[in-house]
Amino acid sequence: MDWHTWVAFFVASWVIAVSPGSGAVLSMSHGLSYGVRRAAVTICGLELGLLVLLVIAGAGVGSLLIASAPAFLVVKVLGACYLIYLGWSQWRAGSAGTLGGDLQQQYMAPRQRLATGLLTNATNPKGILFMVAVLPQFINPERPLWSQLLVMAATMVPVDMLVMGGYAASASALRRVMQNAGAMRAQNRVFGGLLMMVGAGLFFIKRTQPQ
Repeated sequence: MDWHTWVAFFVASWVIAVSPGSGAVLSMSHGLSYGVRRAAVTICGLELGLLVLLVIAGAGVGSLLIASAPAFLVVKVLGACYLIYLGWSQWRAGSAGTLGGDLQQQYMAPRQRLATGLLTNATNPKGILFMVAVLPQFINPERPLWSQLLVMAATMVPVDMLVMGGYAASASALRRVMQNAGAMRAQNRVFGGLLMMVGAGLFFIKRTQPQ
């Protein structure tokens, strides 16, 4: 990858990462619920999901999904339903009567947090559309594809990890003022509602019509 192409991709990576979406909501939610150190596991899952999208788009599978209406519909419905499920689960966690009940109900083991992050990004049809639209602009067809994808992954993942870590750290800083049952209930309903809204919004994502 040429230097000027890499710089352009580096800038695009920051724009993509900073743009609010399900990953940002999940990072803030887990940062507030578990603290920034435990939320790091969730962020690692998000980055694994990002790598999946990168490979899907780079390998051309993303183009096939966009070209096939049934396949794209399946991915879209699965992604939307998964986010709505996450949001509803967190919303329900806010109904417990005590702080201990809230914490116990909403606690997720590290493996669960990792899987949640991975699935949140990997099943995001908006992410697939974006990757398929953006990646070809930075790929040189005269050079090996996988070496270029490796450079892109080495660029995009650290950038996204920094941004998601920033979201988680910002939310984690509020933990001290969110230690009573009422505050925990409110944050569960806010972030649960946001996840459900993002999930519902995926139903309105339309595939790019093949030329």
